Amino acid sequence: MMLGSEAVWLDLPPSGTKCVSEEIQPNVVVVADYMLMYEAHATAHPTVAVKVTSPYGNTVHHKENATVGQFAFTTSEAGNYLACFWLDSAEKGSGVSLNLDWKIGIATKDWDSVAKKEKIEGVELELAKLEAAVESIHHNLLYLKAREAEMREVSEKTNSRVAWFSILSLGVCIVVSALQLWHLQGFFQKKKLI
Repeated sequence: MMLGSEAVWLDLPPSGTKCVSEEIQPNVVVVADYMLMYEAHATAHPTVAVKVTSPYGNTVHHKENATVGQFAFTTSEAGNYLACFWLDSAEKGSGVSLNLDWKIGIATKDWDSVAKKEKIEGVELELAKLEAAVESIHHNLLYLKAREAEMREVSEKTNSRVAWFSILSLGVCIVVSALQLWHLQGFFQKKKLI
């Protein structure tokens, strides 16, 4: 998902919070622009509060009384990054719409400035974009390979523990059966039935 770019319209209720989350790998650039839409509020201009948190609950971005804004950061930990929006002004009315343009990875790169800086155009620019996309896919595959190795290790440990637990359970069942036979044999000998 390093090539991801999403534009989302959120209808913010007068009270409550709307959140958007994205699972992102570490060391990935994230850029998002947000803007309130005022179609329903011709005279009043409500404001919004924004809070972006990392998977471990660290606040990455926090802003209040905003109508337009942007946040950008480089992820330091892998997991779900959560962006929450809520109305914080007195003029809440019936809620408003919020436009959120969320970009991650190479989608955040400004290719026009790259083309001007490196004095490339046309096919060369497209090749640079493709090279960046291939590099991003390669990093994504390496990340997935590392995650798969971790999952395989956890699975093998769990399988080993279940096998040992099964052997232990079978041993306990055999010992209990032997004790039952020994007890019943003694009981029947006492009663002189055997």
